[in-house]
Formats: sequence, structure tokens, C-alpha cells
Amino acid sequence: MKFSCKKFLLDIFFPQFCLGCGKEGEIICLDCFFLIEILEYFFCVFCKKSQKVLKKRTCSLHRKNALNGLFSATSYETPLVQTLIKNFKYEPFLKTLTEPLSSLIIAHFLLSESWKVFYPLEKSLLVPIPLVGFRKRWRGFNQAEEIAKILSIFFRTRLENNNLVKIKSTLSQAELMGEERKKNIKNAFKVKTPEIFKGKKIFIIDDVFTTGATLEEAAKVLKHAGAKQVWGIVIARE
Repeated sequence: MKFSCKKFLLDIFFPQFCLGCGKEGEIICLDCFFLIEILEYFFCVFCKKSQKVLKKRTCSLHRKNALNGLFSATSYETPLVQTLIKNFKYEPFLKTLTEPLSSLIIAHFLLSESWKVFYPLEKSLLVPIPLVGFRKRWRGFNQAEEIAKILSIFFRTRLENNNLVKIKSTLSQAELMGEERKKNIKNAFKVKTPEIFKGKKIFIIDDVFTTGATLEEAAKVLKHAGAKQVWGIVIARE
């Protein structure tokens, strides 16, 4: 009852409006949510070549990359997707978008039957891309960690959110291009307890995949720590 009363009062004094159509009631209404196209197919993580075979997520040119592949729920080219992610990641930092954005990822795994990749569960770990302390305090939460919490519950996969840490303050990747992104994120991550990752299949959670510099750098560190495979999971890719 307390929760219902609280929500009732919040709806009265702080009504929510859909970021898609402006209709009052929800931060994203069902009509707008179901207009977002969910990807049921796969691309080479680095060259965008279509891949429809689960075990071959990268083309022959990129098999030597640290990141084994990418699970992306939708396209960042969709205006509504951009609006949702920007409001989640930047001011006004709408943490309430965690559930609808996580639902897009879950829908992708179910439609593509990719959920099987998490098995055996004891060999898989979900790891959110970490933030440096001041950035997390500024935002109030780590958006990748919030999504990882929901995925962990839904797929019954262990969440490891304090072992991969960010040790270097970097510029926002959104402000940089190509090689600048690689230089910016180089040596930014560190593993505190490598034994936890040894022989495991790691799924790194982030919001958007652009050039892949962040996920690739994190994958290198995790592979060096002994991870058997490292996969990326994002809401959207450009």
C-alpha cells in the first residue's frame, strides 16, 4: 500500500510524460515502446557485416580482437532510442529508464534465442563498464550497472560489479573520434582479483556501441586476467 500511495502522490505532483509522444502517464508509453525495432540478427562487431550464426559473431578479419562479439538490442539511428539513452545517460539522468531500456535488451535475447549463450550459468559473469568515482557521483548511478542488475535477475546470471575498475579519468568518448577514442580509453581499466574471471565467459554491459574502443579495451584486460571469452551487451549500436 505504501508503494501505491507514493506512486499516486508522485503522479499527481510530478506527472510523467512519454519521451516519444508526450502523452501523460509513463516515461515511455507502450505505443511508442513497441515502435522500437528489435534486432533479431547479428553483425560483425567491428565491420558491421551481417552474422546469423551464433558462434561466429565476428568476421574472419576481426577474429583476433579481444571482444568475441556483440549483442545489441536495437539501432542508435532511431530518434526515439537516441532520446531515451541521452535522457538516461545525461541530464536529467532519468534512472526510471533503466527498466524499459533493459527490456529492449531482454527482447533481443528472446527473439534471437541468444539467451542460450549464458549457459552453463556457473561459467558466465555479467560485468558493467565501470565509472570513475566523480562521474558516478555526478550522475548518481552507473547506467551500465543498473542495466546489469536487471539482466542478472532475468537471466539468473551472476553479476560481478566491483572487480573491473576504472583507474583513469578519461574524456567523454562521445566527444572523440576513431583513434582518439582508443588513445583516450587505453590503460583505463584494471582487474582487482583476476582469479574470479579465470576460465569464465564474461558479458560486458554498456549503453551504446560506436567504435567499440571502450569494450575492446575492457575485453583486453579481462582476457589478460584469464577470461575464456568476452562478449559485449549494449542497448544500441551506431
